[in-house]
Amino acid sequence: MTTLQIELPDTTAQAAQAAGLLTPQSIDRLLTEALRKREAANSLLSIADRVAAAGIPEMSMQEINAEVKAARAQRGPLN
Repeated sequence: MTTLQIELPDTTAQAAQAAGLLTPQSIDRLLTEALRKREAANSLLSIADRVAAAGIPEMSMQEINAEVKAARAQRGPLN
C-alpha cells in the first residue's frame, strides 16, 4: 500500500471532503478511471497515427454520422 500526501486549495479540499471523495476507496476509483480513460485515448491516438500512415482519407462528419446510424440500425433497438 502506498501513502500519498497532496496539496489542494482549501475550497477544493473542503468540497471534495463534503462529497466523500477523499476516502482511499474514492481516490482509488478516481485514479483507476483516469488511467482507463488515458489508456483509451492513447489507443485511439495510436490508431489515428496508423490510419494517417496508411494514407486512409479522413471521413467527413456526414460520413461518420451515416456509419453510426448504420451500426445502430444493425444492432437494433435497445430494450
